[in-house]
Amino acid sequence: MAVTVRPLTGAALDAALDGVARLRIEVFRAFPYLYDGDLAYERTYLQSYRDSESAVVVGAFEGEILVGASTAAPLTDHAEDFAAAFAGSGLDLGEVFYCAESVLLPEYRGQGLGHRFFDAREAHARRLGYKMTAFCGVQRAPDHPLRPIDYAPLDPFWRKRGYLPLEGAVAQYSWKDLDQVEESLKPLQFWIRTL
Repeated sequence: MAVTVRPLTGAALDAALDGVARLRIEVFRAFPYLYDGDLAYERTYLQSYRDSESAVVVGAFEGEILVGASTAAPLTDHAEDFAAAFAGSGLDLGEVFYCAESVLLPEYRGQGLGHRFFDAREAHARRLGYKMTAFCGVQRAPDHPLRPIDYAPLDPFWRKRGYLPLEGAVAQYSWKDLDQVEESLKPLQFWIRTL
């Protein structure tokens, strides 16, 4: 069965968020995230998408089953978490649409869905009048003990899409790694492009 991709807003977005939470928990267990998540935390984290009138979830469905998702909302909806990373950049946060996570089950990768996720989020941002899109990527040490031998960073994919790292824009975000007892801060590098 073919995978369909569609943007979800309003009630459809709300209905998809538990599925997004489950995908985040499953997909983000892999390197570089190593995320040891739970549904209660996910529901709290994803609440900002319910609260934002401009948010979008781009869902990838096989039939009616959500197999991948990508979220986005105005960066100002995430200002508490990320505004400090943009200090000194000279950018107006009100002009930036934040493309948050993209999560896709491994068996559906390599079919162009990552591009379709970005295409849909960027189109949504343009319709709303945003001038730029940004996202952040987890930074891990090249010699991290849980880094798989075959791990390939997504930097070439992001650059092909026109994104570049925003010099000095690094946020710190905390979560519990699979091999840790406590949460710890991780650096997240912002990437940005003009629409």
